[in-house]
Amino acid sequence: MPLRLARTNAEAHLYMELNPCENCGEREFEPTDTIILAEGDLASRYSGTCPRCGVYREFVFRLPDEVIIPDPEEPVFGDDSPSTLIDAGEWLWIADLIARSTPAEPEDGMTPADRQQIRLELRTAAAAVGEAAKFVPPGADTVPADAVWSPRGRAVYDDEPGRFRLSRLQVVQRTYRNIADRFQDANA
Repeated sequence: MPLRLARTNAEAHLYMELNPCENCGEREFEPTDTIILAEGDLASRYSGTCPRCGVYREFVFRLPDEVIIPDPEEPVFGDDSPSTLIDAGEWLWIADLIARSTPAEPEDGMTPADRQQIRLELRTAAAAVGEAAKFVPPGADTVPADAVWSPRGRAVYDDEPGRFRLSRLQVVQRTYRNIADRFQDANA
């Protein structure tokens, strides 16, 4: 099987979080990472042992031709192409998970650091929705069913396929960004 592309370091780490230890289910994993030559391409190898059961774990991802430099205020998981690691349904699952755990409005007693963290989390949710939208083919108006290949993503898709319409994805992404901006304004 050819190496799959991790468009950014953030995408690689998110993929590893979504794929716990196959032996015991532990999600915690603090790998060492090295750049290697694999199958004729430069690749990142993340390896280490599971902290719970000690089994060796390894992930190898092809590096992109152009490296995206991360902006600490603006989460980015990749270029304009859809992910080959995380499917459209998983991206929405990630956005849902984040959105459910953050308030929609700044609350009394929040420190500037709290507001900054929530703003970043909501921008991450918006970026995840944007990643799902990248699966919509040019000229189409919805994510095709074959862009959802994982059991988790398939469950999201089967639960509400209408969420995968481009217009709806754009509205949700914009809404998360607007809510995130409320925390920036409150922090100013």
